Parts: sequence; structure tokens; C-alpha cells
Amino acid sequence: MPTFSFILGFSVYLCLSIVIVSSNLTPKFRRDDFPSDFVFGAGTSAYQVEGAVAEDGRSPCIWDTYTHDGKAVDNSTADIAADEYHKYKEDVKLMSELGLEAYRFSISWSRLIPNGRGEINPKGLKYYNNLINELIDHGIQPHVTLCHLDLPQILDDEYAGWLSPKIIVDFTAYADVCFREFGDRVSHWTTINEPNSMSIASYDTGKWPPQRCTNATVEGDIHCTTGNSSIEPYIAMHNALLAHASAAAIYKEKYQGKLKGVIGLNAYAYWCTSFTNSSSDIIATHRALEFLIGWSINPLVYGDYPDIMREKAGSRLPQFTKQESELVKRSWDFIGLNHYYTVYIEDVPNNSSETGLIDYFSDMGVKMAGIKDNTPVPASQFSLSSLKSNPSGLLSLLNYMKDSYGNPPIYVQENGYGAPHNESLNDIERMNYVSGFIENTLRAIRNGANAKGHFVWSFLDVFEVLFGYESRYGLVHVDFDDKQLKRTPKLSALWYSNFLKKKRNKLQDINIENKNVKIWNLE
Repeated sequence: MPTFSFILGFSVYLCLSIVIVSSNLTPKFRRDDFPSDFVFGAGTSAYQVEGAVAEDGRSPCIWDTYTHDGKAVDNSTADIAADEYHKYKEDVKLMSELGLEAYRFSISWSRLIPNGRGEINPKGLKYYNNLINELIDHGIQPHVTLCHLDLPQILDDEYAGWLSPKIIVDFTAYADVCFREFGDRVSHWTTINEPNSMSIASYDTGKWPPQRCTNATVEGDIHCTTGNSSIEPYIAMHNALLAHASAAAIYKEKYQGKLKGVIGLNAYAYWCTSFTNSSSDIIATHRALEFLIGWSINPLVYGDYPDIMREKAGSRLPQFTKQESELVKRSWDFIGLNHYYTVYIEDVPNNSSETGLIDYFSDMGVKMAGIKDNTPVPASQFSLSSLKSNPSGLLSLLNYMKDSYGNPPIYVQENGYGAPHNESLNDIERMNYVSGFIENTLRAIRNGANAKGHFVWSFLDVFEVLFGYESRYGLVHVDFDDKQLKRTPKLSALWYSNFLKKKRNKLQDINIENKNVKIWNLE
């Protein structure tokens, strides 16, 4: 178990080995520069971190089925993952030592209600009560997400999950259980994580479970046995929005008045900028923002999908009734955004695709390009590796939310840097990434954006849904080859800790060259 003495010893090692980056370790901003109610934390999700997938009454989720079929990129599973189910006390202690103010985690629907509806699993209930109590005992705010991609497999088998309106009833009942059992201690609720990327990756491209798509969209070795990419992404997203709104209505009606908590929806959000200065690329960039961000946010603020989506998708895009529209508009107190990258947008004329398929991407009518060495990379060379750190993209995103959606309260709920699994503990690139994005969050606040919190993804190295264990995002290294899954704070964790501690201890500026190891004092 990491202790203060261990962290201090590790810090001495760092102090002696990273003199070259001493100037980067002291940020140009302080914790005190942020509003008093702004919160800093880090996050994980149930499937990605807990492990114990077949213990204590938990039933399989769709990701269990997917990974057990060998479909993760590295053929791995999250059967053990970081084993937070058994190591939560150790992890919370480490959070406290590092100075985290909040921890964003999700509840496993399959662990709490194994049949998807009905009877509560007492051991699952006990685990989440214990985790929440441990966080509170250490002065850490629990920020809870109800569903982070891990739909119970039993519901997908029964009625195709998010494709059926039956999910609205079952999700609302599950949410009601969570509000009732944990709401006296949890004041920040997010209903669904990234319903927009879930709808695309699960029901258009088929890269995520339950792997439904029209085969013309398939890349590599992904083979869908069923699905319709032209309509199912829109249906899944529509049902997710209605499930969110229904759950939020229950919370506001039954619990919010006495518990004084807040509830919101999360969305994945690229920032988009035009690949060239041509009018077609500029128009395409605005269209991409409506598809990538407006698909989630427009219904929350305006009660319907963006006009350009109605124009491009036509009757394939579901309609809200007047009652549903009003319900969705009343369904949130904040909006959560997961932001990692900026993409460059190229126009694709005539709503065409290389395969001739009509789907979400052909409706959007753009190609996404990355950036390398500060130069846009053409869409033909686009990959996640071409999406380099661009902290000012978060500033632009928060300004866009302010200007386009009436300046809603925003939590940046995921923001992080992935690196190969064999990266050094001296993760300087991650440290610079986190520092740069926090600085741009502050710039946005000073520009009037209503940002309320910033969560680094992820607290620990976890199973990544895009990369398995091949890419690591954690502030804290997990040795997956060690039976004890040893945790070791990386340089980025210690930088983050120093930044957070400046609020409380008013520590002097870091001076690595003088080997002032007191900067790592986490007492």
C-alpha cells in the first residue's frame, strides 16, 4: 500500500532524475486562482477499474461478453483490471495523500441489480456504500455516474438495450435505487457517460459492444452480424436522452429538494477547427460541431436536435413529442464534457462516403484530420496518434458552450493523456498535458465560462476501452504483472498534488535544482 514514506522516497528519486524539467513543475497559476466552489479530481469507471467481474453476485455486462470473445485490441479483459473492488481503501488513502478533492467513478448496474431490474444485490450495495463512505471519511467528494458504457448483458439480450424504449423504464428504476440508497452522501450525479460516442461506436461502426452495424462500415477484423448503421445510432441516442431525462425527473421530484444535489448528462466533445480557410471547410466545421456536440447538447438546451441534423438525416432522426422536449430541457443542472483532442475538419461534398453507406458519418459529411508538429495531417492519415495535445482547444470548447448554449455550468469530467504501457514514471508529457489543459480551463473562466470542475482521466491505469492495457492514462501507475497490482504515483500525480496542495499549504515554488524534497510533503 502506498504510504507517505513511500511517496516521499519516490519523490527523492524524481527530484534527482528530472532536473531538466524543474521549470515546468511550478505552474504559472495556482489553485487559489480558481473559484472557491471549483473542484479538482480524477476519475475511473466501474468496468475499467473494479475487476471482480464474477464475484459477489455481479452479472455480466456487454463489455464482459465482448472481451471474453477476444475482441479487445490486445485480447485482454477487465476481469481483474486494477482490482479496485478489493483495493478501494488503499486507493482512497492514496487519493487523500495526493490531495484529490473529488473522485468521479461509476456504479456497475450489473453489480447493483444483476437482473437489470428488480432485486438489489446486497453485496453490490455494500461495496458502493463502503466506497462512498471511505471517500467522505477522507474529505473527498464522490461524483457518481450511473452508466459508463457497461449495460447489463441481460438487457441487451432481452430487448437490444438502448435500441428499445424499454430501457427508459429500467434505467429510471435503477437510477431511483441509486438516488435512494446513496443520495444522502452523493450530491453530484451524472446519468450516462458519452451517449454520443456509445451510439456511434456500438451501433454505427460496430467497434464497441454489442457490435451492431451495417457491414459496409466495418474496418479491420470487426464483423457485425446484425444492425443498421443508418438508423440505429440515432435511435440509441434518442433513447439514452429520454432515459436520462426520465431519471433526472425522478431525482428532481423525489430527492433534490431535501438532498440539494445536482444532476446532469455527459458528452464526448472534440473541439473542431477547419483544415483550410476555404468556405467549404469552414461551413463543414460548423456542421461537425452540431453533429459532434449539438447532438447531445441541443436537446438539453433547446429541446430538439440541431436543424442541420434534421436536414441531413431526415426521417431517420427520431422526433421528440412536445412533452418529451420539455422533459429533456428540464433534465439537467450541469453538463459534463469529456475532452481530449482537437480535430481538423475537411468537407466531404454530397453527403457521400467511401462505401456508399448512409450513416451518421455520411450525414455529417466531413473528414477528420489530426495535427503533427503543429501542422494539420490530412484525413487520409488520421489516427489517434496524430491527435496531439492542444490545450487551447479546451478554451475554445468552453467559450463555444458559453456562446452557443447560454453558458451552462460545465464539469470537464474527463481530460487525459494516453501513453504506451512501458512509459516511464517520469511522465513529463502527461504532466505538461494536464498543466496545459488546467491553465486553459482557467483562461476560459476568466473569459466568463461557467466551468465548475476539472477531472483528470484517469486516477489509476485502467483497462482502456480503445486500447486495453496497451495505452495508459493513469496519474498512478499500476503494475499489472504484479499479483498485488502495486500502485506507484507518476510524476504527473505529484505535479497535480503540488498544484492542489498550494491552495492549503501555500508551499513555496518548486526548486528541484536545490533538491528541496519538502515540495512532495503530502501531510
